[in-house]
Amino acid sequence: MNLNVFKDIRDEIQSPVLIAGWPGMGSVGAGAISYLRRNLNATHFADVDMSEYFTPDSVVVEDGLAKLPDIPSNAFYYIQELNLIIFESEAQISGEGGITLMKQILDLAEDLNVQSIYTGAAFVMPISQKEPVKVFGVANRNSLKDLFVPYGVEILDQGQISGLNGLLLGFAGLRDIEAACFLATMPQYAVNIPNPKASREILRVFENLLKIKIDMANLDEAVAQMSQTMTDIEDRIQKTFMNSEMFEEDQKEEIEEDKVPQYVMEKIESLFQEIKLKRSNEKAAQLKKELDHWNLFSLYEDRFLGLFR
Repeated sequence: MNLNVFKDIRDEIQSPVLIAGWPGMGSVGAGAISYLRRNLNATHFADVDMSEYFTPDSVVVEDGLAKLPDIPSNAFYYIQELNLIIFESEAQISGEGGITLMKQILDLAEDLNVQSIYTGAAFVMPISQKEPVKVFGVANRNSLKDLFVPYGVEILDQGQISGLNGLLLGFAGLRDIEAACFLATMPQYAVNIPNPKASREILRVFENLLKIKIDMANLDEAVAQMSQTMTDIEDRIQKTFMNSEMFEEDQKEEIEEDKVPQYVMEKIESLFQEIKLKRSNEKAAQLKKELDHWNLFSLYEDRFLGLFR
């Protein structure tokens, strides 16, 4: 792994803020950061070569020919007038590769005297897309929590943040760099669909923290389009449950009111993906136990049974 800095910006930027993002559920954090970078016309100044840690799990087929996919990019950008650095990655990297990438990012952050680091992610819940988005915040310092609470961010008291969007906070703390992650709520049934509505709320937090104005026009249009799509999906889900009598009204209210912890929803989603890739009776039993424990089986029954058809 190599850090390639092809433009020295140390004379152009002093004690900046770093915003970093990796893909995740609903592309919530990554979508917000990508929009921010494009909207502010950030300048590309460095890359991290992750080729030695990239293991493709499929091939790309074009015109009947198969080829290996491109290596995901890991790029740094900066906006001089805002004293801002943006790190944007196209892929989550686990294990040794992820830890090494954390080191590269934080080495550069220390070299540029970065004062604060912010990331974004999704907070999946059993909610409708019609409900207002809430933003939860986690920081590695109490003083930083006090900073973002006035902007409508609720403190996440307990749970887990999976992936590098969360891990960066812990590794930054080891370097004595303050860091926070903002998690926007989204429906649990739509984790594989980009959610610009949740991304927009994270951008609004960034607007307040950075004292900037972001043109949301294109994002607003995407939100309107996606809201219609999600409404259609929810209507079909509701009709399915009503017709099959698998989702009675009292059960629906109980599930919607139940505040299932974020880490539980991530664990359930992870188990679904593992069983989809490799069917396992042991994993299936573990998944069924989790769904029953949190009273979610009726919501996931079709998807669960579909794994074994």
